[in-house]
Amino acid sequence: MTDRWNPDAPENTPLASITVFGVEVKAGDRVRLWPQKSADIMDMALKGKVAVVEAIERDYDDQVHLAVVLEDDPGRDLGMLRQPGHRFFFSPEEVEPLALNGEVSHER
Repeated sequence: MTDRWNPDAPENTPLASITVFGVEVKAGDRVRLWPQKSADIMDMALKGKVAVVEAIERDYDDQVHLAVVLEDDPGRDLGMLRQPGHRFFFSPEEVEPLALNGEVSHER
């Protein structure tokens, strides 16, 4: 057995969906961001913003993170191409599926 992390291992592939507050969330869905730590200016700047889920990923410690791109980011296309500075990571507890508010969740 090896303790080396293999990004191509089946357990490291992006997840198709997860359940957040009883709502299924998958890539393309819209969420509102509610950072919990407020540790830096980015957390404060992103609080309450609407974002599109680009991917659902697991890290080395098997923690789930949603990779999101801000809906109003003029460089949104760069985020969808996974470019730094336009793609952010949040835990499932830090996002609110917009379907909870009766809003249409899937990007049009």
